[in-house]
Amino acid sequence: MYSIKIDGDRFTPSKIVCVGRNYLEHIRELGNETPDEMVIFNKPNSSISKTLHAARDGEPLHYEGEICFMLRNNSLHGVGFGLDLTRRELQSKLKARGLPWERAKAFDGAACFSDFVSLGDTDISSLSLQLEVDGDLRQDGGYELMMHKPAQILAGIEAFMSLEDDDIVMTGTPKGVGQVATGERFVGRILADGRELVRHEWRVE
Repeated sequence: MYSIKIDGDRFTPSKIVCVGRNYLEHIRELGNETPDEMVIFNKPNSSISKTLHAARDGEPLHYEGEICFMLRNNSLHGVGFGLDLTRRELQSKLKARGLPWERAKAFDGAACFSDFVSLGDTDISSLSLQLEVDGDLRQDGGYELMMHKPAQILAGIEAFMSLEDDDIVMTGTPKGVGQVATGERFVGRILADGRELVRHEWRVE
């Protein structure tokens, strides 16, 4: 089982629950339909990777930067930055056939995370993310742009699925997604009222 740090200590999520199509501009940039209800899918613990790869089985990967929460006692306990890696070509083929997305979203190496920090008294509505690639700001968005806010997300998941301590919830991605290329430098940040809470850097392999 893969573990991640929060405030210097390690935790091991049993699963990662992801929200899709939660930012309107991202929906539009991919030409998707706006869903009537929240889109939810899972990644297993085995999808977690410290290394950001450019491809999987010969297919280029696409990045999606996200605000991520770690859960404790059925509440949002910690926050970190996450990359949801997608085999976009395979995903499109699966969607066209009405098939599940797991092969395009839940493979080994499909989730990269920064360390997490405890939320404490941080106002969740002040949270945002930034993703730079080779110094270019590619993604910038957060709470205000979410169609489903974190409290709604948590309630929506718990309506049909049990969440356990240390599970991670990925809250969706703003516009600016794109293809990963070998050698690129990714820097992801989580901000609260513009103040940096946590950051992480990856060099693509």
